[in-house]
Amino acid sequence: MSTVLDTRPATPDFAAIKSRQQATWASGDFAVIGNTIQIVGESLAEAADVRAGERVLDVAAGNGNATLAAAHRFAEVTSTDYVPALLDKGRERARAEGLAVKFQVADAEQLPFEDGSFDVVLSTFGAMFTPEHDRVAREMLRVLRDGGRIGMANWTPEGFIGRLFKVVGSYLPPAAGLKSPALWGTEPHLVELFGSKAAKIHCERRHFNFRYRSAAHWLQVFRDYYGPMHKAFAALEEAAGQKLARDITALLEEMNVAGKTSLVVPAEYLEIVITKR
Repeated sequence: MSTVLDTRPATPDFAAIKSRQQATWASGDFAVIGNTIQIVGESLAEAADVRAGERVLDVAAGNGNATLAAAHRFAEVTSTDYVPALLDKGRERARAEGLAVKFQVADAEQLPFEDGSFDVVLSTFGAMFTPEHDRVAREMLRVLRDGGRIGMANWTPEGFIGRLFKVVGSYLPPAAGLKSPALWGTEPHLVELFGSKAAKIHCERRHFNFRYRSAAHWLQVFRDYYGPMHKAFAALEEAAGQKLARDITALLEEMNVAGKTSLVVPAEYLEIVITKR
């Protein structure tokens, strides 16, 4: 009797992966870090030409950077995320600024809106972390009207966050068959996801500067408040955790442009505006 080995790649258990991701993002307190990235949402709202009165959807909004940026421009904004605690943080921010925003718990891969409901769909460092890239791209296109715009800010593989993914992944590899979120920061992947429905795809490489007191300060803040980092260190034994901390510190110090008195690390991201046919 001959034995035939099945060499087909394993299909990821997307439901289990999503459940773990949801728990990961609910841990820590991402708003502590998210608030420092508001400038990216403002830049994206300008790039996407968000206008007063337009219907805007923020997908995987986190604590609401793109949400607030669109609301600052008097758009009619719906802010969504699958972690209710993150939406609560965005709601607090909107209330403090006197901004009228609708907040709704929603899965980026199964948006609870009718076809063509929005003029603009935005996402800053959010939709890129979904397990099934094709599904979220289809959903973003589906809820967008013809001629509408999708605006995204996604970390690139070559930038600081992309390199950080690789460092952490060397200790805790992602699930087999799962596509890297950093692919969202590459033009070919965006063309693959959106090209058949796009009249135009414009990409521009930008940098967000992480500004902290030192590498040790950055690491402590991220260990305490950034869900994926918080969970990564919790999953490692003490010796491995210490080695990961040294490797991250080395990366931070390599990329620091502020000298010895402070930490400024430029992190490259891709700013994308897609016009739907």
